[in-house]
Amino acid sequence: MTMIVLPPSEGKTTGTMTSSLRLDSLTYPELTAKREQAIRGLVSLSNGSKAKAREALGLTKNQDDEIERNKGLLTNPTAPAHEIYSGVLYDAIGMSTLTTKHMTRLADSTYVMSALYGLIRITDEIAAYRLSGNCALPKVGSLVKHWAPSIREIFEACDDFIIDMRSGTYVSLGPVSDSVNCVTPKILQKMPSGPPKVITHHNKATKGRIVRAIVSYPRPVDSVDKLAELVSGMGADVDILRSRNTVILNVVVAAI
Repeated sequence: MTMIVLPPSEGKTTGTMTSSLRLDSLTYPELTAKREQAIRGLVSLSNGSKAKAREALGLTKNQDDEIERNKGLLTNPTAPAHEIYSGVLYDAIGMSTLTTKHMTRLADSTYVMSALYGLIRITDEIAAYRLSGNCALPKVGSLVKHWAPSIREIFEACDDFIIDMRSGTYVSLGPVSDSVNCVTPKILQKMPSGPPKVITHHNKATKGRIVRAIVSYPRPVDSVDKLAELVSGMGADVDILRSRNTVILNVVVAAI
């Protein structure tokens, strides 16, 4: 089996379902207590001084609506995570145009590393929130210290081939041990001159297209070599880099 792990998006769409958040319905129920602690911390922060909340969450006065939304986390409407998260990566997956079969594959294989909920399945029903992985919360402290030990254990117990699409901040929330069968795609863009560079927009868009290609592929993508073959077939230059037990797939794409 294959497990794709994505970062969340900074932008989030308010849920459209009438039901409110049910933590006992989320994947990995062993994280429920930590989810409760993080939610209490975020609600407490949002109900306190607006100035302190803005500073902690990296917001401006024009974004006070994000703080107001955080206050109602436990009663706000929910939606599947793939509808809550918005932005370049998620848009590039193009979920609205996936077939039922391919959407089922996406649901079965794809997870998100959330600063608030920990590791969740992309179809788990969540409420929108504003919280980044590098924040600290009242009575919780650093989110890295809060989440990392538990998420590391989940990955260590996983027998799947893990494709880790997360950015650095969200890798820190749940490190993958060297003993785990995992590859990290690194997206680079060809430049008119000089070596390829990491360009944020193209990095996210390419990762989204790779996810779509994986769940649409007629065969399981359950090894580094199969992933490299798939991505190469998308027109990218690929190079597998192995250092001890760490595997990186360099993916070099042309300008989009």
